Amino acid sequence: MAKRIAIFGSTGSIGTQALDVIAANPDKFSAEVLTAYHNHELLIEQSLKFNPNCVVIGDESKYLLVKEALSHTNVKVFAGERALEEVAAIDCYDMMLAAIVGFAGLKPTLQAIEIGKPIALANKETLVVAGDLVMQKAVAKRVPIIPVDSEHSAIFQCLIGEGRNVVEKVILTASGGPFLGRKPNYLVNVKKEHALQHPNWEMGAKISIDSATLMNKGLEMIEAKWLFNLHPDQIHVIIHPQSIIHSMVQFADGSIKSQMGLPDMKLPIQYALGFPQRIANNFPRYDFKKPHTLTFEEPDYKTFRNLSLAIDALNKGGNWPCILNAANEVAVYAFLRNRIGFLDMTAVVEETLSKIPFIEKPTLQDYFDCDGAARTFTASIIRM
Repeated sequence: MAKRIAIFGSTGSIGTQALDVIAANPDKFSAEVLTAYHNHELLIEQSLKFNPNCVVIGDESKYLLVKEALSHTNVKVFAGERALEEVAAIDCYDMMLAAIVGFAGLKPTLQAIEIGKPIALANKETLVVAGDLVMQKAVAKRVPIIPVDSEHSAIFQCLIGEGRNVVEKVILTASGGPFLGRKPNYLVNVKKEHALQHPNWEMGAKISIDSATLMNKGLEMIEAKWLFNLHPDQIHVIIHPQSIIHSMVQFADGSIKSQMGLPDMKLPIQYALGFPQRIANNFPRYDFKKPHTLTFEEPDYKTFRNLSLAIDALNKGGNWPCILNAANEVAVYAFLRNRIGFLDMTAVVEETLSKIPFIEKPTLQDYFDCDGAARTFTASIIRM
């Protein structure tokens, strides 16, 4: 039988590409649950094509539009943020693809883990915010969490069969984004149209901005800590503009394993959905016969200070990653609406980190409270 996939965040970049993978492999996968927050039109289009068991529209004002459009089908329609959690807790699917952007993805993911559903994790913020609690629950419930991010998927693949071998360090590769090599005097005038133009990857707006500021790589470092049970000193970042090597693992004997391929998110999505099997496809292949130069360089921590802030949060732990993530989400939202400049995003995140009280061992409720407090403070600085 086809594996039933619940795509939480089906109208975003990851969700739409996952549906392409499902459409190409109807004998292996079916879309059982689809969810969106605002984009009701695409959610309706997806539902008519894939005929899921149920759909959730997070924006309750769009409920009647979705309900009416699907009234002639057997698709069950729900609405509201609470419905996302409730549907995640229904035993009607085999695997969750957690692709909701930002902090909003945490609660549904926890519900899926609670009922023992494997997670294909594209929402890095879930582990950035509450990685300790999420991984504890996953271990307790014996739930596999398979990363979808290309970098973490690469590390995951490099570690297969290496369970008894000591990892010296993992090396996350970063393209450097659209402003590689630029200095602050250039970045001060950057507009969102420029920041959204990633050189290698086709991504959603939020992750594209995070890539441009290198915040995305910092969040990935925090995610890697929890996914692979690493100490911060074992996690490194290197700039690799070609995005062919997606990440590497160095072992105690000095050997380095890497996972390579053309930059295409469908590949790690398909790998996660089909794991442990590799599924044949017609994706473009890297051609070693064509001359390519693969280069590597150190990140510019002074110019792209978001990466330094994320590393500080990684080392300090506690609720700092939660505060960092919340402040960054608000800052990116403001930048995309032309409320603040490119470099201002770093400034407001840094100020928020300095103002919200530190908690060394937060509870789940502490994380929710800190998230709310950080968002409120950041918005007050920006005067949104």
